Amino acid sequence: MQEFNKRNARTWSRLGLMGAFGAISLPDLRKDQPDVFLVSADIYGLDRFFNTYPESSCNVGITEQNMIGISSGLASEGNCVFAITYASFLTSRAHEFIRQDLGYLRYNVKLVGFNAGISAGTSGVAHWAIDDIALMRSIPNMTVLSPADAMEAVKMCEAVAKTERPVYIRLCGNKNTPIIYDEDYDFQIGKAVALRNGTDVAIIATGLLVKDSLEAAVLLEKEGISCAVYDMHTIKPLDTELLEAVYKKFRFIATVEEHNVIGGLGSAIAEHKAQFANAPRQILLGIDDSYKKTGTRAFAMEEYGLTAVGIAESIRKRLGGSDLQD
Repeated sequence: MQEFNKRNARTWSRLGLMGAFGAISLPDLRKDQPDVFLVSADIYGLDRFFNTYPESSCNVGITEQNMIGISSGLASEGNCVFAITYASFLTSRAHEFIRQDLGYLRYNVKLVGFNAGISAGTSGVAHWAIDDIALMRSIPNMTVLSPADAMEAVKMCEAVAKTERPVYIRLCGNKNTPIIYDEDYDFQIGKAVALRNGTDVAIIATGLLVKDSLEAAVLLEKEGISCAVYDMHTIKPLDTELLEAVYKKFRFIATVEEHNVIGGLGSAIAEHKAQFANAPRQILLGIDDSYKKTGTRAFAMEEYGLTAVGIAESIRKRLGGSDLQD
């Protein structure tokens, strides 16, 4: 088990979500839990696990469908299997295999999608994973998680290993990721974290955009707009208890994600919210169902308006719009 403190938070942040998850947490987890097995499809950053536990790991090469088949077979023998590769190829190329072996048969495999969202940047849209949430949350029996920072990624690694169900974890960003949590906190699958109080707008974010949402809330506060911010690290199952409290308190919510606005966190919340009378209006902030110019992740986030300034501007415009007037 890891120690959750400021020093480790800084180290994990420098390594990024994948480094913290695959190079630190997973090998240490295997030390205490011998049923953990790692299968990868030719991805870097896992040498510590492979070198330390060669009997509990294998690299299947660039064969994502085969990776799911092998992982399912290992899980059927009682192993807790972590299958790791690029999010774009894991969730799209191997989707049928995931649906059959994990959704239907419910094998204990933890899918870890590296370079989720637009983290692949200059590699181009073939490597972008902007539909992975939609694909994975539509599969019955699948849990879908998205950590806000490296510490949360480590906590997820430990938490999912204690479950016996299929899970998809999307890891965005590269190295030197923002820090949200720098000390221990109560992480529970399916329970969102309230990070900031507010009275006017509820910003519900997931992944690395939680940090940008917090910064956007500070910008809006200077203009007299009070924003609460929530880290919705579990996209399926949603924290419906928290959401229903939010619906009662706020007239306006904004969902923020590094994913297509169709099928992601915003869609999941809108689907849930539709059953309630007098529910608050919602703006869905994410990839606007388009392919813009490729470039670094920072460049692409600017293009899609998914920065602190862009998020604040989108909320500001909608708050001043006629659709919010009584």
